[in-house]
Amino acid sequence: MSGAYDFDRVVERHGTWCTQWDYVQDRFGVPGLLPFTISDMDFETAPEVLEALRRRLDHGVLGYSRWRQSDFLSAVTDWYARRYETDVDPDWVVYGPSVVYQVSQLLRLWSGPGDGVVVHTPYYDAFPKVLAAHQRRLRGCPVGDAAELERLLALPDTRVLLLCSPHNPTGRVWTEAELAHMAQLCARYDVAVISDEIHADLAHPPHRHRPWVRHGTGRWAVLNSASKSFNIPALTGSYGIVRDEASREAYLRALKEADGLSSPAVLSLVGHIAAYREGERWLDQLRDYVHGNLRMVAERLAAAFPGLDWEPPEAGYLAWIDLRGLSTAPFDDEALQRELIETEKVAIMPGTAYGAPGFVRLNVGCPRSKAEAGVDALVAALRRVC
Repeated sequence: MSGAYDFDRVVERHGTWCTQWDYVQDRFGVPGLLPFTISDMDFETAPEVLEALRRRLDHGVLGYSRWRQSDFLSAVTDWYARRYETDVDPDWVVYGPSVVYQVSQLLRLWSGPGDGVVVHTPYYDAFPKVLAAHQRRLRGCPVGDAAELERLLALPDTRVLLLCSPHNPTGRVWTEAELAHMAQLCARYDVAVISDEIHADLAHPPHRHRPWVRHGTGRWAVLNSASKSFNIPALTGSYGIVRDEASREAYLRALKEADGLSSPAVLSLVGHIAAYREGERWLDQLRDYVHGNLRMVAERLAAAFPGLDWEPPEAGYLAWIDLRGLSTAPFDDEALQRELIETEKVAIMPGTAYGAPGFVRLNVGCPRSKAEAGVDALVAALRRVC
């Protein structure tokens, strides 16, 4: 296919069992809100991916499948070689139903109940939940605080650094020097690394994602999926890169024998292969489009609140906005949420969901018209609250 893709087109998502649209009441208590919440996008996935899925469905047989085959493995390794100039041995690749599932399994493998796990704060909201479920202790380190990171990694019962790269929710793309320093510290203190890199493909130039594959020593895993960048989370499916053979085999035994997940969702495999082999041009145009949405957010916030000085994130389509400078008193998150929900009829994630009062996370992975409605509603609510 050639030419430009149409990201301005509005796709009706109501009535499709859509978490963001059909079930907004579950989190916000009110139905029918215009949602800017869970991190999926309102765009159709790449037409190249859709065509590959149609061809597979036309075959008509949906039996058991295998992920350990050359089409899937080469799609992953070629993607890393082409996009990130990083060599990945296909023997290092493992499959999983989701990145969070893989995080869970690796935590079991590399730590025990009561052990400490270092997580950068603010944190992706799934991390504290999975840590609590496994009785691991979350040790929060503010993004960019190198001294605190070393202090926490040096604690004798710290076993794992659970890294988000690029960072969610801030959109921070870690620099080469930052990653190298983290790797040195983890090697010094014998701390394993689980690097969640699901937002990697959406790093905005000139920022460049650097896979942990290039830095890791000892026990480490890179976890990823095409689900965020190509908007296919409903297909399920993720993959990991685990160099340590003993860890890899232990993970695969748990996947197959303990959890009975040896046969992957075949449409997930089809979607990943098509995305990585044929979807690159769509992805680049998508990234430019959502960056345009983020620039629009910055412009409208600057016009309304010149002192806010908000800049688009370095990666992704989630606008992480610090509102604390708009008030001399502690920012009233609850008052803002009431205005957004009751008056503006929109759902925007509060920073408290990520351990950061005084912030909001606005999802602008959507047509420009919807993104404009979201930031205008935020501005209107803020003018009444601040």
